[in-house]
Amino acid sequence: MAKLTGTCWCGAVRFAVEVPFLRVTNCHCTSCKRISGGGGTVSGRARTEDIRILEGSELITTYEPAEGTKKSFCARCGTNLFGGGWPESEFTSVRLPTLDQPFEGPIEAHTYVRSLAPWEMLPDDGAERYEVRWP
Repeated sequence: MAKLTGTCWCGAVRFAVEVPFLRVTNCHCTSCKRISGGGGTVSGRARTEDIRILEGSELITTYEPAEGTKKSFCARCGTNLFGGGWPESEFTSVRLPTLDQPFEGPIEAHTYVRSLAPWEMLPDDGAERYEVRWP
């Protein structure tokens, strides 16, 4: 398998992840909008065991909202690194904007499209659309 690397904004947290991702989704739920400050999060699903923290593990902090799963961030710069319950979960959502190399694969699904604001537009990318989570 190939390996991609990722970094937080300040460069203190570095990680590597084995790819290919099991799936790539764009989540439009309210929680993902809030943690991204935008239209949601784009993530690659990976086995948690395939993610290695190379530097800055002591700076990774996790927040568990009342609704949803744990989200992990760099405590120094606030970069949203992982979702899906990392590091205890079997699978982790790796936030694609943190990757050092541009991710060239397609988005397979848009989830929680019921949470789209009236001003939001989904791209005509052929990806599946789900009112809530991926089945």
